[in-house]
Amino acid sequence: MVGTMDEKSLYQLVDAILETLEGKLPSIEKKEDAIYEIEYVAKRIDPSIAQDDLKRVVEEVNNFSPINKYLYDQDVEDIMINNTKNIFLYTGNKGEFKTEEKINDRKDLDRFVGKLKMYATGDFGDKNIFDVHLPNGSRVNIVQSPIGANITIRNYRENALSIIDLINMGELNYNLAGRLWLYAEGMGFRPANLLIGGVPAAGKTTLLNAMFSFFRPEERVIVIEDTYELNTETQENCVRLETNPGLTMRELVANALRMRPDRLIIGEVRREEAKDMMTSMNIGRISMSTIHASNTRDIVTRLQHTPMNVEKDIIPLIDTLMVVTRSVEKGKIIRRISQVSEISGVETQVLLSDLYEYNYKTHESSDIFPSVTYRDLLSKLSGAPPTEIVAEEMRRARILQKLNELGQRDLKSINEFCKSYYDNPEAAADRIGVK
Repeated sequence: MVGTMDEKSLYQLVDAILETLEGKLPSIEKKEDAIYEIEYVAKRIDPSIAQDDLKRVVEEVNNFSPINKYLYDQDVEDIMINNTKNIFLYTGNKGEFKTEEKINDRKDLDRFVGKLKMYATGDFGDKNIFDVHLPNGSRVNIVQSPIGANITIRNYRENALSIIDLINMGELNYNLAGRLWLYAEGMGFRPANLLIGGVPAAGKTTLLNAMFSFFRPEERVIVIEDTYELNTETQENCVRLETNPGLTMRELVANALRMRPDRLIIGEVRREEAKDMMTSMNIGRISMSTIHASNTRDIVTRLQHTPMNVEKDIIPLIDTLMVVTRSVEKGKIIRRISQVSEISGVETQVLLSDLYEYNYKTHESSDIFPSVTYRDLLSKLSGAPPTEIVAEEMRRARILQKLNELGQRDLKSINEFCKSYYDNPEAAADRIGVK
């Protein structure tokens, strides 16, 4: 049958489909199954619909104009739709800027929100704020207002940045990356409990994600986030959990301890769940997370005060604090690890040993000072002298440099090398020409 549906009838049918499918598509994994569901609903509403018209309807339901090209652009980190006024983008190179596109009117905006709502979970009711995960992995926050919805989309990076990518972008050097590898894996004895601080959009989650390549393959990893952001494809024994209105971060963190985790990853600590994270550390479960803070002392202060209220005496369960900052240099957005500190004990306050610092005035970084507290812990657990720990860290820095030279710089390639290195360090290093 040849299609005869006019534009008004088409959009009336599209709106009816969107209303019917609100919250119905999150559980459908395959694109073809989602298309089948859309077609099924369209035929149920209009049994006489022509095949050509059905195709037009499916295309319109799946059309996220005017932002289609941005949703799959790996350079675009955030898409901000300010109702019908304008659309802004955020990219790593340019920062925030206005696009030429916008949504034409309130009717088109409501229809756009309807398309997003197909992929939402839970019952909306009269809620004016809700979150959605799109099929490509992007997460969406929608806030309704009297003049229309305001939509913020955090684009999902299909190929998450690796530690070598971050080196190439100037965020850190090989020596510091070798230290992070040591922190993340602990030479098979005891990885570091670690917090990454920074302001919003500084790159905290990106750095945390890059460290996934260093995890041992046998580890059971529990990842807890408010909204899915981390790319966990390198870990087979990984459970991903997400908060919702009926399930708080604290409840998930507390329950994670019953799931036999080797490592607990919390997307961000903000409130009382910090205490449960410390409990996890206290019973030998390695924990890593991000936190909003401007320097390592600020991280400690935030932990001690409301709403986290972590007791000062147990903060040294955390081994390492890092801070990532963002600045504009020569018109370009630059993210850098600006500070690394180890917690060395408690006296009248929590004692910090500053091991690395980047000076934004001189645009120079300090040498990374030798780890003492964590190095001595590894030395005690492994029986290896401290000099051997330092030599291992330096070798790992050389390995990362060699992998970069060989073009093996993505998350998966680094992780595959790490697996072989953990099985036989000498053979793996020799294979790429590192002594």
